[in-house]
Amino acid sequence: MTTLLIEGGDYTIVILLFLLFFFGIPIILGIIALTLRRKKPKTAKVLGIITAVYLIISLGYCGIMTL
Repeated sequence: MTTLLIEGGDYTIVILLFLLFFFGIPIILGIIALTLRRKKPKTAKVLGIITAVYLIISLGYCGIMTL
């Protein structure tokens, strides 16, 4: 039989931290990109692309690794 170093417990904080990293950063970057859309459209487009790539990677590869 194998035993875990940390058994049981409430993992709500850990799940919330993962969700914050998966969705929090892209939401903040998306808001920044939307606010820069009129003043600096090229910068806003780059931030939008970075946001999309970050979201795809964090939900895809990193999301699978956390399971």
